Amino acid sequence: QVQLAESGGGLVQPGGSLRLSCTVSGSFYNIATMAWYRQTPGMQREWIASGVSGGATNYPPSAEGRFTISRVANTVYLQMNRLKPEDTAIYFCNLGIRSVAGRPWKEYWGQGIQVTVSS
Repeated sequence: QVQLAESGGGLVQPGGSLRLSCTVSGSFYNIATMAWYRQTPGMQREWIASGVSGGATNYPPSAEGRFTISRVANTVYLQMNRLKPEDTAIYFCNLGIRSVAGRPWKEYWGQGIQVTVSS
């Protein structure tokens, strides 16, 4: 049973940095795709970073140059720099995980973690 656990959120002042982690546990073959989304009350979930293992990464303009998605072993990270109050949201990791080599990957979501940017 694959599970995702997010950590690293919290309160940070404007201009500060946070690193979110999304750790995969359980039995699986590989992490095929990775992404981070965020959501504020009453709004749709917003894509903010994505990539494929060992490949290119992509960001919307709101995150480009400030956020970096990466992966080490079974943990996917989102490094967030120069944070702004409008970055306040619940952040979710979204991973495509392949349980067995050669089989299609399955989509998993993290539980969400609060990031608050405020002075």
